Amino acid sequence: MKITKLSDFFVTGDPLIYGADVAIGLTMVAIVVALTAFKRWGWLWREWLTTVDHKRIGIMYVIASLLMLFRGGVDALLMRTQLALPDSMEFLKPDHYNDIFTTHGVIMILFMAMPLMFGLFNLTVPLQIGARDVAFPLLNSLSFWLFFMGAMLFNVSFVIGGSPEAGWLAYPPLSEKMFSPGVGQDFYIWGIQISGIGSLMTGINFIVTILKMRAPGMKLMKMPMFTWSVLSSCLTIILAFPILTVTLALLFIDRYFGAHFFTLDMGGNPMMYINLIWMWGHPEVYIVVLPAFGIFSEIVATFSKKRLFGYGSMVFALMSISIFSFFTWAHHFFTMGSGANVNAFFAVTTMIIAIPTGVKIFNWLFTMYKGKITFELPMLWTMAFIPCFIVGGMTGVMLSVAPADFQFHNSYFLIAHFHQVLIGGVVFGYFAGLYYWWPKVFGFKLNDKLGKWAFWLWNIGFYVCFMPQYVLGLMGMTRRVSSYSWDTGWWSWNFVSTIGGFLMGIGFLFQVWQILHSIKFMERVKGDPWGGRTLEWSIPSPAPFYNFAITPKVEGRDDWWRRKELAAKGVQDPPPKYEPIHMPKNSGTPIVMSLFWFILGFGFVFDWLWLIVPGAIGIAATMLYHSFNYDTDYYVTVDEIKKTEAKAGRVV
Repeated sequence: MKITKLSDFFVTGDPLIYGADVAIGLTMVAIVVALTAFKRWGWLWREWLTTVDHKRIGIMYVIASLLMLFRGGVDALLMRTQLALPDSMEFLKPDHYNDIFTTHGVIMILFMAMPLMFGLFNLTVPLQIGARDVAFPLLNSLSFWLFFMGAMLFNVSFVIGGSPEAGWLAYPPLSEKMFSPGVGQDFYIWGIQISGIGSLMTGINFIVTILKMRAPGMKLMKMPMFTWSVLSSCLTIILAFPILTVTLALLFIDRYFGAHFFTLDMGGNPMMYINLIWMWGHPEVYIVVLPAFGIFSEIVATFSKKRLFGYGSMVFALMSISIFSFFTWAHHFFTMGSGANVNAFFAVTTMIIAIPTGVKIFNWLFTMYKGKITFELPMLWTMAFIPCFIVGGMTGVMLSVAPADFQFHNSYFLIAHFHQVLIGGVVFGYFAGLYYWWPKVFGFKLNDKLGKWAFWLWNIGFYVCFMPQYVLGLMGMTRRVSSYSWDTGWWSWNFVSTIGGFLMGIGFLFQVWQILHSIKFMERVKGDPWGGRTLEWSIPSPAPFYNFAITPKVEGRDDWWRRKELAAKGVQDPPPKYEPIHMPKNSGTPIVMSLFWFILGFGFVFDWLWLIVPGAIGIAATMLYHSFNYDTDYYVTVDEIKKTEAKAGRVV
């Protein structure tokens, strides 16, 4: 892209953008000043930017995803404000509204839900299976930094060049050069492409970790349910994400080289793009929701003080959903003329997936039956999820009925269903997981009172926001509209829905307050504050950098609970016999290589060869450098293990 004046590069002309520019600038200056004043640059580089410790990488994923939740949430509130005041003022111009609903969707799915999920994978899975790290620690770090650079490349379009505006799935021909001549769509392609490579590597990494690094004695059917859900999710990732990679590559070739894969002229077909993107897009929904099912299973068992009911059927349900998720994509375009037989096939396969989903609900309810339930914050979020997800699931079945879908399609009914499943299932699930494993990660609990305020604001706000949207959909309001006439009768429902959106926003602020308050007034907890059942609760909180001083030997399901029961009967573990622990060294290669990926992507966005070439050379050079780096590991001595364990209050 040829830049002839400054406004071709920086986004100008909108007071909201100028306000964001100032806020971003001041925040960056404040961070630089703080790090310099407290002399923390070296600490930042050694302890965080170059770390390969899965726990620290998990924390960075969580922080990044919460920042993206803030960005995507602000986008949502801007849209709801516009819809609450449709004709009285033009709060958002139509073009700006297009930008915002596109970025809101992309950010919430790919840069908020996915990294929050990966954060929980990193924080929990190696601890649950008795491993000292993931199978490929350096690749894990590279995965994070590729996600981060991809997210930054996508987000920078907000102030540089202009945001994408063809919807979160970028359907052609809107996303082709003819209708999106700016660079926003190129930011979309390269931001998702770079972070998608990281996601694919994470999927591979955790499959290998789970299959190859489990503690001795932990057979597959003795694994914790969260680990099972991670395995099913990662299997779906490695099958779905290559489709996304190829689809975006073809769209890039269309835009950059003038090919016609997805245009009607020269033999292309936009329907090919729509089929491909939904072959990835619908499994993607299950990729993010499957781990939430694992989280609920762990929490229900722990806070009911019972074994999970129907373990085998839960495993079967998770794996069934993982497979069936690839046979449902066409229900997203029932109205596009696929024919009665095709519509009937995908209607049936979509309905079938409700069966294993329903199985899990009954399993959780039967686990709670006659259990000694305690209503801590993780359990509250789990209890809130069940009715929410049932409503979301049932409206999903309604949408899967092909004839009925002709009425619901493209309406706000669909918007309400989608958010009911993804907020009620994914966001509530990941919040429950964060509250559950927070003491294990940081060594202290979050403030309970502020957490309950956040819980009720989120839940009340959720129903106030999305129930009116079902009504709006049935009244005929379509999605992606930024304004409407008063005589449609939609205003009152939209106004109520907007109030609900702001209540959820206040709930998020309470959670921020809860974290800051808890950091200042924290009360340290020991290794097992909830009375947990799985291995992660058998070690101190926070977990030592090597996780387990001695690799545990697993003899049954819920092995930590079994060992506690034996201890109560007077059966004690033998005295520990420590040996040196093999650990990976930190490395700057992932962050440096990812920076070159960012440069390469930025160069392609603006068609600047002077950035593309050094970006590509930098990527190749860092790979070559690492291939000759043999100083990649070390051993933790027995003395250091004893000191660390003694400091954590363990017997040495």
